[in-house]
Amino acid sequence: MVFRDRAEAARRLAERLEPFRGEDLVILAIPRGGVVIGDGIARAIGGQLDVVVPRKLGAPYDPELAIGAVMHDGSVFLNEDVIEALGVPEEYIEKEKAAQMKEIERRLILYRGHREYRLEGRTVLLVDDGVATGATLLVAARWVRTQAPKKLVIAVPVGPPETIEKLQAVADEVVALLIPAQFGAVGEFYRDFSPVTDEEVRRIMRQYGYGV
Repeated sequence: MVFRDRAEAARRLAERLEPFRGEDLVILAIPRGGVVIGDGIARAIGGQLDVVVPRKLGAPYDPELAIGAVMHDGSVFLNEDVIEALGVPEEYIEKEKAAQMKEIERRLILYRGHREYRLEGRTVLLVDDGVATGATLLVAARWVRTQAPKKLVIAVPVGPPETIEKLQAVADEVVALLIPAQFGAVGEFYRDFSPVTDEEVRRIMRQYGYGV
């Protein structure tokens, strides 16, 4: 199965998430692509769309390789195996963490302003347009747990089995449409995986009352 685009992936995911209709639901999307997914789910089953902005910590000389991820509050998930294999020094990790936290702050203000999160006692659907290593979803899920939700569900269109297994350890439930044994990159499972812009995210968020 290949998704036509994020809108189709959102529609199919929403069908699987139908049992959550009517709950006090927060759909917490990871920008940028995850916001398109979250919007589609919110329109289909209801709920308040919001965003959370974890950022990948890139390896030295290879920023696409995740050595971990960081949240806006400074909490981190570190892939110790990769860090050890590459011999990444602690000073580099701290510098990369600081740089990514600046980008997190920029995006949070741009997308949702200075609102407080209200997740306590609510069902949280943490969504993205796919997952590869899982670093950003893992650090986001751990942070959501600190907010005392009633239930945490991670929902993605596609992800490899080993990553889905890791996510199952931090969520009450994981919903994934595709769990292919042969997995290269998320974009391989979309015919149209065009980049989503900041302006598109802002346009979507304005429809949910985030007037920035």
